[in-house]
Amino acid sequence: MTKRLYTSVAIVALTSSAAVADGHLSFGTDGGPFTWDSYNAFAEANDLSGQELSITGPWTGNEKEKVEKIIAYFNQATGASASYSGSDSFEADIVVSARSGSAPNLAVFPQPGLAADMASQGLLTPLPDGTADWVRDNFAAGQSWVDLGTYAGADGNEDLYGMFYRVDVKSLVWYSPVAFDEAGYDIPETMEELKALTDQIVEDGETPWCIGLGSGAATGWPATDWVEDMMLRTNSPADYDAWVSNEMKFDDPKVIAAIEEFGAFARNNDYVDGGAEAVASTDFRDSPGGLFSIPPKCYMHRQASFIPAFFPEGTEMGEDVDFFYFPAYADKDLGKPVLGAGTLFAITNPSDAANAMIEFLKLPIAHEMWMAQGGFLTPHTGVNPEAYADDSLRAQGDILLNATTFRFDASDLMPGEIGAGAFWTGMVDYTTGKDAGEVAAGIQERWDAIQ
Repeated sequence: MTKRLYTSVAIVALTSSAAVADGHLSFGTDGGPFTWDSYNAFAEANDLSGQELSITGPWTGNEKEKVEKIIAYFNQATGASASYSGSDSFEADIVVSARSGSAPNLAVFPQPGLAADMASQGLLTPLPDGTADWVRDNFAAGQSWVDLGTYAGADGNEDLYGMFYRVDVKSLVWYSPVAFDEAGYDIPETMEELKALTDQIVEDGETPWCIGLGSGAATGWPATDWVEDMMLRTNSPADYDAWVSNEMKFDDPKVIAAIEEFGAFARNNDYVDGGAEAVASTDFRDSPGGLFSIPPKCYMHRQASFIPAFFPEGTEMGEDVDFFYFPAYADKDLGKPVLGAGTLFAITNPSDAANAMIEFLKLPIAHEMWMAQGGFLTPHTGVNPEAYADDSLRAQGDILLNATTFRFDASDLMPGEIGAGAFWTGMVDYTTGKDAGEVAAGIQERWDAIQ
């Protein structure tokens, strides 16, 4: 018997009683900025009554509460009993459970590297047939998402193992709208215009940028994001991928040139608040503070979508601060690349319910329900952008939807000794005066030593 949803008045009555009282079906079952038609069709087509589905991932606390609200709708539609458990030690836990044969049905990976490793060991199951074509057709820059979720299995054959869900954008420049308006500055739409604006601000006697690389034991990582963005703006996606895998060596002239593109901003005393010497010692959490000084200590700050968490209390988005896309070069014909990160679903213990959840994640509403809760971006082109919790997230979503290429943070994909070691420290050395070629050669030597 196919499970059916109640409709109209019956639904309203349901959601106003016990279902809402115990925290389930938080968005009702009709109306709002949600795409109900495809959800209702999914419910008509899927009866999983009595089946259980276990899901694990890195989301805990408030994020766990958000995803559980979405899973409640999967259960309502299918009759399944799906449950999610989050862990701060997810990366270690999932490997242990998979190798012991006790893995959950689905795992949510915070980066592709671990998923690729597990696929190569035969610990993941390829996603259902046709999923790659669906991603290609329904995600902006769809081939990028297929590439990021495609790995070699234990037999050496490549297949799609991961579907991305919830994305972070790093290619953002934060600025003060008030300061820009008072100075008469326009938002740059190309890298050439951004560099011209940088020079104009200096000519006007002001400082264009705030940059900080400090992050305790992780000092240096903000510079790796700069270099990764510059790699995408000066080289093809294929070159970026080759660099990540070390097919293109770290001391290749293309990589050195991207490092120097970062240095053109960070090592220029006129360009950065405190001068070049302050870049390496300024904590990344403190570095955007110059945007809010009166008068401003700087006009721009390049950082990912999470940085508002470190803005002064009471900061109003769109008024006190705003952002624009970190632009590409007009003369290089590389489209609009976006650097970011994200989580992906993979099957660690196959079942009909696991396949059904992958199908559920294709529905716009599976994305819209987290969009409405905040802290969520998606490249799904079928979602209603009005579901975003605020204008800032909606604008970031537009950047994702307009991307021609999406690439994952390179340092997160590289071996830990490189991406979370030699690359970080090398960028500090470079920022404080060491030659880019020498730094790149040192990172490559380290990479050669671990292979």
